[in-house]
Amino acid sequence: MDFQQLFGKPPETQASAPGRVNLLGEHTDYNDGFVLPTAIPQCTTVQLGFSSDAGGGLRLRQHHFYSENFNEQVSILDTNHTPSGFASYIFGCIEVLQKAGYTIPSLSVYVRSSVPMGSGLSSSAALEVATLRAVRQLLNLAIDDVEIAQFAQQAEIHYAGVQCGIMDQMASSLADTEHILFLDTRTLERRVMPLPEKAEILVIDSGVPRTLASSGYNQRRAECEEAARSLGVKALRDITDAEVTETLPEPLRRRARHVVTEDNRVLEVLQGVSSERFGELMNASHASLRDDYEVSVPALDTLVELLQKTPGVYGARLTGAGFGGACVALVKSGQSKDIATHVLEQYKQAGYTGQILVPSLELSDAA
Repeated sequence: MDFQQLFGKPPETQASAPGRVNLLGEHTDYNDGFVLPTAIPQCTTVQLGFSSDAGGGLRLRQHHFYSENFNEQVSILDTNHTPSGFASYIFGCIEVLQKAGYTIPSLSVYVRSSVPMGSGLSSSAALEVATLRAVRQLLNLAIDDVEIAQFAQQAEIHYAGVQCGIMDQMASSLADTEHILFLDTRTLERRVMPLPEKAEILVIDSGVPRTLASSGYNQRRAECEEAARSLGVKALRDITDAEVTETLPEPLRRRARHVVTEDNRVLEVLQGVSSERFGELMNASHASLRDDYEVSVPALDTLVELLQKTPGVYGARLTGAGFGGACVALVKSGQSKDIATHVLEQYKQAGYTGQILVPSLELSDAA
């Protein structure tokens, strides 16, 4: 069923936004730190039109949202009630725009997405950014791509209940698949950098889904804020020497140590490193996420270890918030599919089922 079949008329406009994979800088964005994401080929597309449903005689305006992936339709009265599921992200985007002073009419919204969900590739940010881009086009709003990201972040925090940083939304709004986006999440200073020389990105789903809101994500953020208060700084980004964290009680010591060392890994890449060194930093990042931040799970550790032992792999780590999801590896150019086939076979022998996400085999075949 397409937009016209569902809503009785063609859409007025549409917009898309990609998912992202983060190469380095995990759990640093909500600590005002540094990140290195890149966009992935998979994207979310949002089609928009004006809703003709004014709610009958009561003239209560309604929004209508439909997800092709879930085959689910949600109709929402224009009230303070926040829906659940995919609709909460769209509703949140509309609400933050209205609170910023923009008048948003009743909308019909049709969503389709190729961004894997529950894999740590920011399907939620892609939905938010695509929604905001489509509304911007429909209503000719004077908001730029950075403001799109900021509105998207507020939608996720206040309406989806995830105390996220700005990285996912900035990556979806500003990054492309050919470069790495260095971002200072405090100042929003950014720099577009080339991918490491003679290297490409491989992303494999561990087969273990995760959901941010029900995971330890918000707990980790609270621990970091407590650690920063104990150290007398605004955010852990302001600590540059990991030795300073040794005065903290557990688990705050390890949480803070991860953030400080992770920021330093990103800043080292910013100075220019070889593909080999970039891989070493990714390996160190995973160890820190596993041991200090405690956001890995056995399946992710197994998959990362298999990748790290495979010839042609510079380095590998979990990506996203953890607690399941995907791994990212930096591999020699032209070898990603062969490496993935080899690793996935070993992963299967270890009792798990994974799948390659990037490079996208489906998108490659379609092309």
